Amino acid sequence: MSKERHKEKTDEANAEDEASKRTGRTPNEVLPDQKFDEYQCSGKVEVDFPGLCALLDMKDIPTVSTKQAASSTTETEEEYTTSAAPNWSQARLQVELANEDPLSARKLTVFGWKVDKQIARVLLKMFPSLDKLQSLQFWQAGLTDQMVASLMNTVSLCKNLRVVTLEGNHLPEQSYHLLLSEDSVLTHLYLRNNRIGDKGAHLIGSALSTARSANKNLNYLNLAFNCIGDAGATHIAQGLRFNRTLLMLSLYNNQIGDSGAAQLAAILSEFALTHGEVVERRKMLLERTQSSSSSVDSNPPADQRVSAATASSSSLSIKGGNKGKKKITSKREKKPAANKENPKLNRKLSGIKMTQSKAEEPGEPEKPLHEQEPVKIVNPLLDEPLQYRDGELFLPGNKALVSLNLAGNRITRKSLPLFLTSLEMQGEGRRLLRLCLQRNRFPPECEYYVKIMELMTLRDPLKENSS
Repeated sequence: MSKERHKEKTDEANAEDEASKRTGRTPNEVLPDQKFDEYQCSGKVEVDFPGLCALLDMKDIPTVSTKQAASSTTETEEEYTTSAAPNWSQARLQVELANEDPLSARKLTVFGWKVDKQIARVLLKMFPSLDKLQSLQFWQAGLTDQMVASLMNTVSLCKNLRVVTLEGNHLPEQSYHLLLSEDSVLTHLYLRNNRIGDKGAHLIGSALSTARSANKNLNYLNLAFNCIGDAGATHIAQGLRFNRTLLMLSLYNNQIGDSGAAQLAAILSEFALTHGEVVERRKMLLERTQSSSSSVDSNPPADQRVSAATASSSSLSIKGGNKGKKKITSKREKKPAANKENPKLNRKLSGIKMTQSKAEEPGEPEKPLHEQEPVKIVNPLLDEPLQYRDGELFLPGNKALVSLNLAGNRITRKSLPLFLTSLEMQGEGRRLLRLCLQRNRFPPECEYYVKIMELMTLRDPLKENSS
């Protein structure tokens, strides 16, 4: 019996040896995935990136290249040109540091090499540890719809990330709209040269706003060099009906004709609500009424009401008199006074709504992005004045948008009177300050185009300040 048991143990040991030879690991060894999940990122990209890749047994990984930011300038609305792209001979992960501290990575750039599932897994593992990260750029990186969905889930964990660029990344399911969902914290989104068509534009328009929901943080959206036609432009115009956050929109070099341009022109001035929007407005008004009535009906217990009334009367009796004016005075005192020492600070561009953060007091340090108080965005269906005319309800229109770029499309002179009428109806106050219509299908000397340019020149804030 002892010989048989010894033989069984010998056979089991030989089997384990054979298994270890096939898998390349010894018995009881921790799996690579377990080591990867347990890895604690330090926030140093040049250390974490190769370390995580090694745990997944990856070969020929891109090198990490770090540089310090030359200046604090940010990307503007100017369209991307190939001359602005980095000229790299080999795959690398470019890390831009805010200062000499290796933990101050503020921008990551992937250019011209494919991000596979393992690389994506490594990047998503690192992102939450990069406290200073503000911008992500993927240039022709071969991202998939699943990767973009995972990226959006990770963006919420990056407390300072506000800018994302996806260029040359064609997604079969057109999932770009996930990056500008209602709960997205991104303020700048660059989606150029991604072959976005009418389907993708439809999803993006719905993400910008519906009668019930709207994106509350995105200020700048660049959709240049795509394949958006009239149907896609109509969907984007629909999304701008109730969006009051987006300031700049670029549709440069698409396939938009007169039909789509007419829809974009219509939302700049007052427009009639559809039957579905009127029904939604009635539902929301009913919900608001029911909510306010329920809050009034829910009174506290009698003993709490007596104690609250006693405390209130005692506090008012200290000053004596003016019982009804005390609350009004306190509210007025909370309003910030104008800056009399520097009147230039009080001359702001008319029509531009600051949504990033509230103004800080002089000498007070600027709050980090994740600590700034969000601006409350109200639903235009409920809180903007409506006019009833000819049996229809009219909304004032989108006056939050200050820049619209439609250059390089298929617009003819047929659409120009519509833009001119909408711009004239905007009047003073919040309004469009920049409209680009160059390189479309009408001559520059066209009468209506000349009038539009003259009107926009008068609105130019730079010329207004210089004068």
